[in-house]
Amino acid sequence: MAPIGILGGTFDPVHFGHLRLAEELVQQLALSEVRFIPAANPWHRKKPAATAMQRMEMIRLAIAGNARFVLDEREIRKNSPGYTVETLQELRQERGSRQPVCLLLGADAFLGLPSWHRWRELFELAHVVVAHRPGFSLLQEQMDDLLREELEQRISTNPPSLQSSPGGRIMTSPITPLAISATAIRAGIKVGRSPRYLLPQSVLDYIRAQELYI
Repeated sequence: MAPIGILGGTFDPVHFGHLRLAEELVQQLALSEVRFIPAANPWHRKKPAATAMQRMEMIRLAIAGNARFVLDEREIRKNSPGYTVETLQELRQERGSRQPVCLLLGADAFLGLPSWHRWRELFELAHVVVAHRPGFSLLQEQMDDLLREELEQRISTNPPSLQSSPGGRIMTSPITPLAISATAIRAGIKVGRSPRYLLPQSVLDYIRAQELYI
């Protein structure tokens, strides 16, 4: 059964770094889809500059035309701190116990996983795929001891293995390095610099029309 990918974040704004990560992992892991799940009120960072509805609309514009990209509004609609474990539980109830699910993370997010709410339960609900630049390795000394234990028990290097079970494995996947930062995009707009070619033109047009980040 083809896995589905889950890509969460504030997406403030969504940019080519997010989109390219999703596209490459669709190809590498034979994902049937990637669900973009914007956070409503992220518990671990300050309030987003754009509203929830604006961030959803930017994602909608950015993924238009890609049949494997889906906007999932569940966390926005709840309008409460979004915990990934709860989102995965909901998705598991909807898609059944056999559906392989891949939680897509950057390397920094993975290293911070032990600070997440009920983080060890994530492995009961999904595989964890760590996207990283080519040549990068997850150094054991960078990790929390508990995370190191999980990695040693769950690491896999075989993408087809993600199709044979609903979750529980950790896999690292190299992707094209795009050092694009939503924070830098917002800061640049504030001082009059154009973010053209860092995000889709449709998203840039929306940002200008809504006078965001100025």
